[in-house]
Formats: sequence, structure tokens, C-alpha cells
Amino acid sequence: MARLSVTMSVAHTYDTIGRGYAAHRRADPRIAARIVAALGDARSVVNVGGGTGSYEPRNRAVVAVEPSRTMLAQRPAGAASAVQADAEALPFRDGAFDAAMAILTVHHWRDFDQGIREMRRVARGRIVVLTRDHEHFATAFWFARDYVPEVCEAERSMTTLRNVTGVLRCAAVEPVLVPHDCTDGFFGAYWRRPEAYLDPRVRVAISGLARLGDARLRPAIARLAADLASSAWERRYGHLRALTEIDLGYRLVVERR
Repeated sequence: MARLSVTMSVAHTYDTIGRGYAAHRRADPRIAARIVAALGDARSVVNVGGGTGSYEPRNRAVVAVEPSRTMLAQRPAGAASAVQADAEALPFRDGAFDAAMAILTVHHWRDFDQGIREMRRVARGRIVVLTRDHEHFATAFWFARDYVPEVCEAERSMTTLRNVTGVLRCAAVEPVLVPHDCTDGFFGAYWRRPEAYLDPRVRVAISGLARLGDARLRPAIARLAADLASSAWERRYGHLRALTEIDLGYRLVVERR
């Protein structure tokens, strides 16, 4: 192992907002199956920005890298071993793993290009990144578009799908549809369960909402509560109740080397 270095901006953020992740950010088995398939026959995997370990395959040799002590403390008993370090300075030798994965994390990295270079350095084979097309999300998702557009505006400066595909030039991009009963409480997970966004315990496990803070979110949440109570939400978006899954812009990017 080489150097250990904590990215203070990311680590500090998740030390503050990451406290509810273990309760609300549980791996969805359908999304997990897509990630496992994308890893192919890789037997050793580094999970960069691994958080609480939700999508780490249990039948592979996995090592997680995570900068936040709060997130590391929530990793369950029996989870893969983890080191506290940056994506931009992975503490492993060249070619130490068959594959590298990064799940819903690259938009938080301080230097995305360097993080990907590090993933390529330590992985001999596949690079698997689950990310989000922010532009698609901002227009397709009713909550982001009509209630909290400032969250999407704040995320425009973060790493985008275009950044990811620009670096992973030979990668395949596959849409990951969000099931209506998704068990992983990421931002778009409750698209058919609007009442969930009224719960502060749900919101604190969604980084974009948690960063905005309850004071700034309060008017939007009050408006959503009123629309649910008056059935205005049902009149505008009730057609979503008939869908079992939806494309909100989540994308699996896979570079096979």
C-alpha cells in the first residue's frame, strides 16, 4: 500500500450528512445484479467511494476506499475491508485488482479525471461507474423539476455523464431504470412514493437535499405536503402510479479493457 490521504471536502460533507445512510441506502437487488454483471469475471475489485458498502459483491474479493469516518463506521459486520483514502490517491500498487467500481460517487470527487486515472492504474480490467445524467434527471424527475430545481442547479458544476464518457472513451453506457419499490433511497428512488420526501430521515440520506438543508428545503416540502393533501400531486403526476420503473437518467458506464 502507498499513501493514505483524506479528501477533506468530501469527508467533511459526509461526516455531517452521512449519518442516516445505513438505514435508508440499502442496495436494490435489481441494480446490484446489473453492477455484478458489469464486473464480468473479475475476482478482485476495489470499490472507490464505497460508503457503507451497499453494492459490494459478496462473492468477490473486495476492498473499499472511503474518505468519511462516518460512512466507514456504518459498514456492517462482515462487509469488505475498507481503507480511509481519496479516490484521487488510491493506496494500492499498479494493477492490484481485476476491476474497479464507483457507485453514485464520482460527482462528489474533488478531481474526477485524477480519480479515474487512479482507478485505471490499480485495475487491470473493467472500470464500472454508476452515475447520473444530470440534465435528463432535472427534466424527467417531477420532484427535482417542480419542487427543488435549486438542487439540480447546484449539481450542474459537479461531474456529469458527459465528463464520465469523455474520460472513459471506449465505455458502454447503459440506462439503469429505477424500480417503483427501489430499496436504495437515492434522490430519485421515491418517484412513485412522494410521501417519502416529507420524511427528514429520508432526506438526510440524499446528499443533494441534505446539503441544501432543511431551512432552504422547508418551502418546497411544505408545498409538496399541501399538494399531496389537496390531491394536486395526484392530478398532475398520478399517471406515474401505473408505471413499475422509470428512466430518470441513472447510467451504468462500463469500460472493458
